[in-house]
Amino acid sequence: MRTSLLTLALAAGVSLMPMMAVADAEKPANLIADGIPAVPDSIVAATRPYMEFRTASFRGWDPTDRSMLISTRFGNTAQLHSVRMPMGARTQISFEAEPVSGTLSPKGDVLLVSKDTGGNEFFQLYTLKDGRLSLLTDGKSRNNFQGFSKDGELIAYSSTRRNGTDTDLYVMNPRDPKTDRMVAQVSGGGWGFADFAPDKKTAVVAQYISVTKSNLYLLDLQSGQMTPIGDHKTDIAWGGVQFAPDGTLWVTSDIGSDFQRLGTLDIKTGKFTPKSPDPKWDVESFDIADDGSFIAYSVNEAGVYRLKLLDPKTGTSTPVTSLPKGTVGGFDIAPWGEIGVTVASAKAASDAYSIDPKTMAVKRWTQSETGGLDPNVNAEPEFVEVTSFDKEKVSGFLYRPDPKKFPGKRPLIINIHGGPEGQSTTGFLGRNNYLLNELGIAIFYPNVRGSTGFGKRFVSLDNGPFKREDSVKDIGAFLDVLETDAGLDATKFAVTGGSYGGYMCYAVGIRYGARLKGANCVVAISNFVTFLENTQSYRRDLRRVEYGDERDPKQKAKLLEISPMTRVSELRVPLMVVTGANDPRVPKSEADQIVEAVRARGGLAWHLVGMDEGHGFAKKANQDYQFWTSLMFWQKTLLGE
Repeated sequence: MRTSLLTLALAAGVSLMPMMAVADAEKPANLIADGIPAVPDSIVAATRPYMEFRTASFRGWDPTDRSMLISTRFGNTAQLHSVRMPMGARTQISFEAEPVSGTLSPKGDVLLVSKDTGGNEFFQLYTLKDGRLSLLTDGKSRNNFQGFSKDGELIAYSSTRRNGTDTDLYVMNPRDPKTDRMVAQVSGGGWGFADFAPDKKTAVVAQYISVTKSNLYLLDLQSGQMTPIGDHKTDIAWGGVQFAPDGTLWVTSDIGSDFQRLGTLDIKTGKFTPKSPDPKWDVESFDIADDGSFIAYSVNEAGVYRLKLLDPKTGTSTPVTSLPKGTVGGFDIAPWGEIGVTVASAKAASDAYSIDPKTMAVKRWTQSETGGLDPNVNAEPEFVEVTSFDKEKVSGFLYRPDPKKFPGKRPLIINIHGGPEGQSTTGFLGRNNYLLNELGIAIFYPNVRGSTGFGKRFVSLDNGPFKREDSVKDIGAFLDVLETDAGLDATKFAVTGGSYGGYMCYAVGIRYGARLKGANCVVAISNFVTFLENTQSYRRDLRRVEYGDERDPKQKAKLLEISPMTRVSELRVPLMVVTGANDPRVPKSEADQIVEAVRARGGLAWHLVGMDEGHGFAKKANQDYQFWTSLMFWQKTLLGE
């Protein structure tokens, strides 16, 4: 009875304070809850089923027994598991305190694992055997695994080992770490391998400069000589790059289009020939069958993914229609032709599936738990498109509570994605389903200008400091429309967001604070200049391309002008700030300075710090406590009288 009364109290906006005398939930030892009241056990009890959902991600095929490698969480962190048949048992094979990711070699004899410490993103590479990790890299630098050669003999990776900043290129036979060698010394933090050529004598490498420009090179693995592919003077964005068995190079590119298309690239001439018959929307990723008979690729249609199969001989594209509607990714074609994918939808947590390319039959390999809750009651999103201040069309996804359970006008949380080169897509909402299903709070996920998925022109509309606030104005356009929605209560709107979305959270709270009840900002940029000065050196130049260069006086002046810290006196809505102490992207100092400034002016600022976390919380115990404290914040601000 106590749980149901709590739910009713929260929905009505009644204070939780009297219940706090019952008992307090235990706070994880590595969390600092600065200025945040203790979490009552009653909140833990009320939300428990929503905390116990799992997800599963397909990580690859084991050719030795045709099993799947997946990532899922049974304890506090995501670990690697093996599944031997559709809906078979999930057998855990890694047992680390930190989350890990892994990839099997094409022969299945080596399991390559990547792991950092406390979310610091200084990843180390290991092999995993019999539950034990064997270190391959130096234990100190940042190392990014980028694939096996076709025969599985070599791995490719980039590393900041030499000076902490430049991502030089290395190869190694992981069975013998002594074979590790640098094959190219480069300048900049955006370098990585794209694919080995079938003969292993050369590889294609990519230099990422910005979301709209990258350069491709052919690298001689013996001499280290790099030969440019195509015209590097032109702004071209390359996506996936993969050699077919016959040596043809397949890529995704926006050459001659506003969107990423799938096609072939002539290494000598740089000529791109589009092959996918999709005139609009980005081809997100693809994989080529080992025999070259077909290519599986996904198309992102305004945040909804479609998986298709392309016959490279005829150019015929066939959609896979039996998968759940949502996001599709992480796919890999087995040597015997079966396609493994990860799919997430509003009514199903992320799970692993396979497709038979001949019959198009779909098999579900995992069915992740949802805490005993019926996922079919979860809301499907509505696509919302509005016209912004300059006539630009912007869109997003609106999730509404069940109107039968929650009649009348409902409160709304606007949840802004990071990146800024990110995108809100349809998928499983996890803990946020509690807000929808139990408290009757609607959630809107906008894709403001600068989001990916809507073309090269659109993603460039927020570039640099002088266009940055145009994306903030897009939220104003959404507010204008959502406030007139008959199902929403315009007097109870709030905002949240993470990373760049965290900056947007601050900025929206400043510009539109009179229309909002609170702002919950996660791993957020508060001052663009101090952010650029203090973010890790390997990524600093890459961020300058997007946000602006603080070394240029005019740009620095504008960056300071638009920074939330400069206008903190205008931030009058209650504030919650969430920080990872080991965050290499947005350092903890960005949160410390704005919390201090808000409090100095008498404002409310809760601050939750994860001492063992980085750019967002990855450990379940910390994620749960973050949700509970956020729930208390929404009760105090959004639902309060």
